[in-house]
Amino acid sequence: MQVVAKDFGIQEALQDLGVGAVNEGTSTGSQKFSNGELIESYSPVDGQLIGKVKSTTKADYEIVMTVATTAFKTWRVMPAPQRGEIVRQFGEKLREKKEALGKLVSYEMGKSYQEGLGEVQEMIDICDFAVGLSRQLHGLTMHSERPGHRMYEQYHPLGAVGIISAFNFPVAVWAWNTALAWVCGDVCIWKPSEKAPLCGVACQNIAAEVFAENNLPEGISCLINGDYCVGEFMTKDSRVPLVSATGSTRMGKIVAQEVAGRLGKTLLELGGNNAIIVTPDADIKMTVIGAVFGAVGTAGQRCTSTRRLIIHESIYDKVKNAIVDAYKQLKIGNPLDENNHVGPLIDTDAVAMYKNALEQVVEEGGKLIIEGGVLSGAGYESGCYVKPAIAEASNGFKIVQHETFAPVLYLLKYSGEVTDAIEIQNNVAQGLSSAIMTNNLREAEAFLSHAGSDCGIANVNIGTSGAEIGGAFGGEKETGGGRESGSDAWKIYMRRQTNTINYTTELPLAQGIKFDL
Repeated sequence: MQVVAKDFGIQEALQDLGVGAVNEGTSTGSQKFSNGELIESYSPVDGQLIGKVKSTTKADYEIVMTVATTAFKTWRVMPAPQRGEIVRQFGEKLREKKEALGKLVSYEMGKSYQEGLGEVQEMIDICDFAVGLSRQLHGLTMHSERPGHRMYEQYHPLGAVGIISAFNFPVAVWAWNTALAWVCGDVCIWKPSEKAPLCGVACQNIAAEVFAENNLPEGISCLINGDYCVGEFMTKDSRVPLVSATGSTRMGKIVAQEVAGRLGKTLLELGGNNAIIVTPDADIKMTVIGAVFGAVGTAGQRCTSTRRLIIHESIYDKVKNAIVDAYKQLKIGNPLDENNHVGPLIDTDAVAMYKNALEQVVEEGGKLIIEGGVLSGAGYESGCYVKPAIAEASNGFKIVQHETFAPVLYLLKYSGEVTDAIEIQNNVAQGLSSAIMTNNLREAEAFLSHAGSDCGIANVNIGTSGAEIGGAFGGEKETGGGRESGSDAWKIYMRRQTNTINYTTELPLAQGIKFDL
């Protein structure tokens, strides 16, 4: 294994996380085994090989499922607050490993080191949330129509939860699902993105350490690795009652159809085509900060990245000029260097999609006001660094209707009332995140009303990117309808049961039905 970024402590971070040159990509805890082909993980930061991970075969997967379903029988009967204590310990381990894991996230995925640290903090935060939740897995009580009867509902663990995560958040989204599923009494089987497999190995090492220290069985946390074929092991497996999948809409449709075919449950968090509406009453300084971070953070590779800026014609030129000036100040380079704002795209395939988007917007009649382009030379040897681009466009362009996972921002002009801007915003297939910049209370309330934003997330005077774990995360339409993280998202990881107790010596039937013997 050759790692060039020694000045940033990458080698030490890998050692701290137990990530080596060749890693087993299948794990049920401390038991690690793999018999599949090697997956090589190259850093988009400098193009260097970080390490290799063995993929999971079908035979390996069967071992995982046997161990996981066995562990579930023990884990599900442990009181939920005790499961919460295990999650608390996991959160403490993450605090100890925050710097190392944040560096690995940054180096393997390409997001800035600060964003890498932020991703690990999200893991810590969801652990804290889950610990409190472990004492609040509540049902309802209700009155029975029959005398001497009591009715209530309760929630039970589902079993084995399958988690398929994407490269752009290689650790946080897994934790969103896992921390909640664990306190709910489920065991988890995780297939991380094959583009960031070492992050998965590192997280599994941390989790395995916690479970081993508490003498808990193998299989509560499991790791499998590989491409979409390995993910299909879970989507086709009736022993996996819930599959949580994060990624493209195309992938989500395949997963949804496969799991629905066996009457399983899915939690889908898919594409976004997020917009910020900028009204005449907007604070321009705040707008620039929110829009620029939303568009270029993680090099435009967040599902909540800002793709469209819908600006009122009366302030269009003022906002455009301010955004262009801000882009001129962006520093692009090694994301571990905290002087840089923008790191690389995940790989050269992503670069090709970026270039194609710029070509398409011009072909459709758009105008590039920040042209973009691929960077080369010293510091850009990986071929994954691009310049964030801005184009004036129309919402009706095919490329604008499409989610491009790259730092391409489309400026759209609207006239009339805020309702006209909302109509433009909603006129895409995706419905994840949205925002409005305004100091006008009526405009803000219209945006949040029943006739307002049709997205799962709607913000006022903040951008589209950067959700807190306390709120349910997810979106509508082609975003999939799933909800992860906070609020009552825990309910998807459990099965609901209605209970009726008769404490009399009679057996009256509901609806007054008579059945005498």
